[in-house]
Amino acid sequence: MAYTLDQFCADCHDILTRSADDAGREEVRANMEKLLANADFVAETWQDDTPPGKRVLYHDADTDVYVLAHVQETGKKGNPHSHGASWAIYGNALGSTDMTIWRRTNAEDDDHAELEIADSYAITPGIARAYGPGLIHSTGHPSKAWVLRVTGTDLDTLPRYRFDPSKDKILENA
Repeated sequence: MAYTLDQFCADCHDILTRSADDAGREEVRANMEKLLANADFVAETWQDDTPPGKRVLYHDADTDVYVLAHVQETGKKGNPHSHGASWAIYGNALGSTDMTIWRRTNAEDDDHAELEIADSYAITPGIARAYGPGLIHSTGHPSKAWVLRVTGTDLDTLPRYRFDPSKDKILENA
């Protein structure tokens, strides 16, 4: 029997109630890959005409974890940013997410950010990767992508940082 969204959400709750650290997130990441391998889940979650944007598939009120389905348009590219005190796990069902990990090279109390690329790779269909709190990254989508993302909270309500490379300035989101 294929691994379902309901099983994934129940397992997320159990894992993150027990262990919300790197080890727990790694378990969730591995389960996300099992879920992405379920063709029925993918077909129920995304269709060719699903509009760009994100949808909440599940919110766990106990752990505050969100499971989100995104449709990313061809050519969408983001600036370097962090998820603040939260974390995220990204996985692809279709297309790829070009992920760039950035390292800050100047002091954190400086009013500007000097960044250099620490790593870059593509997240392809069936693959998931976990990103801890404060990690600076950027995403790009060379073609249409269906992305499953799990976050430790509603990132839209959390102070986070995005970085404007043309100004080397930190722009705080609230």
